[in-house]
Amino acid sequence: MEFGSVVQFLEDKTILITGATGFLAKILLEKILRVQPNVKKIYLLLRAADAKSASQRLQNEILGKDLFTILKEKWGADLNSLISKKIVLVPGDISYDDDLGVKDSNLREEIWSQLDVVVNLAATTNFDERYDVALGINTMGAKHVLCFAKKCVKLKVLVHVSTAYVSGERAGLILETSYGRGDTLNGVSGLDIDEEKKLVDQKLNELQAEGATTEEIKGAMKEMGIERAKVYGWPNTYVFTKAMGEMLVGDLKENLSVVIIRPTIVTSTLKEPFPGWVEGIRTIDSLAVGYAKGRLTCFLGDITGIVDVIPADMVVNAMIVAMAAHANRPFDDAIYQVGSSVRNPVRYTNLQDFGFHYFTKKPWIGKDGKPVKVGRVKVLSSMANFHGYMAIRYLLLLKGLELANIAFCRYFEKMYTDLNRKIKFVMKLVELYRPYLFFRGVFDDMNTEKLRIAAVENNIETDMFYFDPKAIDWEDYFTNIHIPGVVKYVFR
Repeated sequence: MEFGSVVQFLEDKTILITGATGFLAKILLEKILRVQPNVKKIYLLLRAADAKSASQRLQNEILGKDLFTILKEKWGADLNSLISKKIVLVPGDISYDDDLGVKDSNLREEIWSQLDVVVNLAATTNFDERYDVALGINTMGAKHVLCFAKKCVKLKVLVHVSTAYVSGERAGLILETSYGRGDTLNGVSGLDIDEEKKLVDQKLNELQAEGATTEEIKGAMKEMGIERAKVYGWPNTYVFTKAMGEMLVGDLKENLSVVIIRPTIVTSTLKEPFPGWVEGIRTIDSLAVGYAKGRLTCFLGDITGIVDVIPADMVVNAMIVAMAAHANRPFDDAIYQVGSSVRNPVRYTNLQDFGFHYFTKKPWIGKDGKPVKVGRVKVLSSMANFHGYMAIRYLLLLKGLELANIAFCRYFEKMYTDLNRKIKFVMKLVELYRPYLFFRGVFDDMNTEKLRIAAVENNIETDMFYFDPKAIDWEDYFTNIHIPGVVKYVFR
């Protein structure tokens, strides 16, 4: 695989980024502007009613973030000028249609005539998202972005960002292979994506005809997503709809050059634009938050199991290098799993140690102004053990408090409420993450390794576009970068 300078590739290019307010999209935007300010144009597709609300989202949800501090320091007063020259806001919605909901026909024509690269980062990542929403964004949205890209006369490459966990609960070495349309994880035949869309529409019509409330419709759609996913072997709505999105992209791409990026669990930045930037509670961070606040005293899982995490800046770097490597190469089967489980694995027991040491030295200060004391989390090795432990340790006590509350005129109300909240928190986490708590798979990254080797052999700027997981010291990363980042940007 031969390709030239990535920085030079970005020069004078016109790029469309969907899902522009998302975590990875912001990091990608910042990186391109910082390393190649001579990029021609970056179109940002974001959901907004009009240009004014799109501009407000740009300022509040993108440029207003600490992530852009380095760029602001570098450019100073000239940053606004750079932004106005390089960034074009595109109000739209990938779940809408093949025009991505872009109402301005002149703007659509301009984009179709100018685009060199499309990066599809729009997604809903909630494990239990409403099925209609997840199907609209993660599945049909992927198809709409592809169809939009095929109308771009100069397009060199489409980068579609998926997730490594489209593999479901598979064990062993999980290869960087594609999914054919209608493939399932459990061998059950009959997966028809168009039919899934019809089933959703039919269910929504039935609910509306019955006079269901907004909350009832939301609950029914969430249940439907989980049910449909499990029929074909996927554990939740998120990975099921992302897998179907991959199927449509692969099936309909024709002679378009397409790259599929499958990150594992994405965590805070390792180095750039500075260490530790993170946004929102991201997967394993919900455990860190619960643990620091004293809510998580027991959990379920294989403590020796590998948890595949990868810093966000490494994912973005892999995306950019793959983008340059596959420009105008339509027949490459380019699927890249970006993770750490094969080359530099970290285990749940390591995370437990890192969290214990960090929050022992720097405890979370509770609402009462007192430091929260943390201990070792009791880890239970099976669902049976977990339910038994919860029944003996908490549910009997909760029942006792409920009876005492009645007898003593709700004197124990606060204690009952606090304990009930803690139990619900743990049970919800267990239910959401159960498929991954005993995950036995590791993600092969041979294609990604070949891309790294090719970058070195072609004298690409590997110091600037680093994505080798072997370079990560996990203890240093979690205790000095990631956990402090979560405390700073998520807890505050």
